[in-house]
Amino acid sequence: MSKKLILICDDQETIHETIGQYLKSEGMDYISAYDGLDGVEKVNRYNPDLILLDLMMPKMFGTDVCKEIRKNSNVPIIMLTAKGETVDRIIGLEIGADDYITKPFSPREVVTRIKTVLRRSGNSDISKHKNVIVQGNLKIDIESHEVYIDGNLVSITPKEMKTFYMLASNSGKTLTREYILSEVWGYDYFGDTRVVDTQIKRLRKKISQFEVDWEIKSIYGVGYKFEVI
Repeated sequence: MSKKLILICDDQETIHETIGQYLKSEGMDYISAYDGLDGVEKVNRYNPDLILLDLMMPKMFGTDVCKEIRKNSNVPIIMLTAKGETVDRIIGLEIGADDYITKPFSPREVVTRIKTVLRRSGNSDISKHKNVIVQGNLKIDIESHEVYIDGNLVSITPKEMKTFYMLASNSGKTLTREYILSEVWGYDYFGDTRVVDTQIKRLRKKISQFEVDWEIKSIYGVGYKFEVI
């Protein structure tokens, strides 16, 4: 099995040195980018298995880098931020990041998170279910990571796919925000359940351009339910 390649996108040399040493000790390789533009270029050139992306990057802000990467790639992204406010975490997750780590942090914590996110992305719980699910004019193909509505391919991120699949495969059942957060982001994610609301909002926006015979219904104070109309 080939080594996992991690792209560290941060403008601080010490971050690259310390995290890089820990990655190598865990049998992983890494490449470095010191500004946002270089980060996007390295993603396109080397196709890394995961990206550590600092929010405060020169030349291109971390959120813009994340948006640019998400146009063509579903590679897992962990945002690094010196800010501790919930709003920064939610913004990062909203635009397609898979996790976040707030500075200061220990290199061991970062590597543990990397291994967890890699494990999630390569061996997610949804792969244990059947590969294709059809609900009304919705078709979700897990193996090819494709979602179709009325035969139209819908652009979707890995976490949106997990959320969508979980709801559709439990049609008629109410899933709590806490359950969705645990299943999609993992038991070790300590974020706010509002990130689930943000995820659902994004899904609904993508769905709104189609006429559908089903809906993602809000259950006040509890969570969400997929329901065929």
